[in-house]
Amino acid sequence: MRIGLIIVGIVLLGLGVWIATGKPTYPSTETPIKFGQLEVKTTVQKPVPAPIGYAGIVVGGVLILAGALKKK
Repeated sequence: MRIGLIIVGIVLLGLGVWIATGKPTYPSTETPIKFGQLEVKTTVQKPVPAPIGYAGIVVGGVLILAGALKKK
């Protein structure tokens, strides 16, 4: 159980840092113009919000500490 908490914590910590640096993006489709049946759609790449990365860092750190301090 301890090893599992530590491994999950390390993965979450790494993903949190990656997201917080602003590297990952996701596609978002928008319709800026709509006139009757005619629609103009655009797809843009938006960055994943940094607070999600910060939350991953915090949760990952807590899991690492919980795994390290847990008694056998």
